[in-house]
Amino acid sequence: MEKNRSSFSGKLGFVLAAAGSAVGLGNIWRFPYLAAKYGGGIFLLVYLILAVTFGFTLMIGEVAIGRKTGLSAIGAFKKLNSKFTFIGYLAALVPIIILPYYSVIGGWVFKYLVSFLSGQAAAAAQDGYFESFIGQTGQPILWQSIFILGTAVVVFLGVEKGIEKVSKVLMPLLVLLTVGIAIYSITLPGATEGLIYYLKPNFSHFSITTVVAAMGQLFYSMSLAMGIMITYGSYMKRGVSLEKAVSQIEIFDTGIAIFAGMMIVPAVFVFSGGDASAVNAGPGLMFITLPKVFGSMPLGLVVGILFFVLVLFAALTSSISLMETIVSIVCDRLHWKRRFATVLVTLFTLALALPSSLGFGLWSGIKILGMSFLDFFDFASNSLLMPIVAFFTCIFIGYVIKPKTITDEIKLNSPFRREKLFVLMIKYIAPICLIIILISSILNALGIIVI
Repeated sequence: MEKNRSSFSGKLGFVLAAAGSAVGLGNIWRFPYLAAKYGGGIFLLVYLILAVTFGFTLMIGEVAIGRKTGLSAIGAFKKLNSKFTFIGYLAALVPIIILPYYSVIGGWVFKYLVSFLSGQAAAAAQDGYFESFIGQTGQPILWQSIFILGTAVVVFLGVEKGIEKVSKVLMPLLVLLTVGIAIYSITLPGATEGLIYYLKPNFSHFSITTVVAAMGQLFYSMSLAMGIMITYGSYMKRGVSLEKAVSQIEIFDTGIAIFAGMMIVPAVFVFSGGDASAVNAGPGLMFITLPKVFGSMPLGLVVGILFFVLVLFAALTSSISLMETIVSIVCDRLHWKRRFATVLVTLFTLALALPSSLGFGLWSGIKILGMSFLDFFDFASNSLLMPIVAFFTCIFIGYVIKPKTITDEIKLNSPFRREKLFVLMIKYIAPICLIIILISSILNALGIIVI
């Protein structure tokens, strides 16, 4: 590992920072609507099984690559086998695409939080409010810029003084807010039906699409195949148990997702007359449906404020990890100072975020494959690049450097209890799952385009 490379102070710093990366908008709005759409409890059960097998395997493989090489994605793959450096470049491309459009959504969250704080909650719940806001030019750009600059300040301060310190504050607060709002939600009159639907597996709702949706969500949620876990692994001290740390990240990530579902599904059930489809997909849930729910419930203003604080924290911890990954790659490749690299990456992100924002207003007439800029960037990164990167990573570990290279790194300071599972998953099962996700994502997108 490089002598001057930054590092987390210990296991807690690594776990909270990596968990902060994993816990993002995908946990808060994407997980609940997928759970509602694909059968509630049965989706939850399938997700949990996949988390301790598929998700664990991919995450521990990436973290081990990072710690073993002490480098971010491009340098890590090059160091292990220079013929496969292209995997690092593909992985590096993912956060470069995601961060700008993710910041646009982060700006929307910021705007809604300010609206609730300034007493405009009733206006925010009105039909057409969201569409009117994102259709403007100046306002969305202003809020996304504030969000990007907030992210940049943390990355500018460095690994231990910036990312670790912020994660140690935001992650416990995020957990408390999620659990608190979930408890309030499930105690609402009539929420029991929604809670039962969400938690009790109904095997008649099981299908292959349930499994594919759960795999896709797990992949999306745990910050896999975008260089983040490799980067954070490179900051990890060798005295830390990899297996225990990754298991704890999984518990954080999955726990937040489950409580987010408990927070949203029963509440929407109550105010939609038991209609599971009301927990709809995309921005509509967070920016259209939920403000209406908050407006109809007791203490709705307080709950709404707390909810958007929670979502903002989740969005920030993820955007910090995305920007840190890009900055780390730039520093490793070009040997620039962190602060100089952070400034340039920030300016680049501000510029690249403009199409995603203007795509709902000034440039709304411009479509790529029938999609808005934001939807296209989301499709290119999450549905195409991430499964491809993860597939090549599995092949790289399973058949190029061999699983022993990774398992030896994991066993440096503690036994690897799930070693047999890891080898089986990385060589045989995970690659097949990833091909299924990729094909399913492409077919789904083509179906949307045709429709």
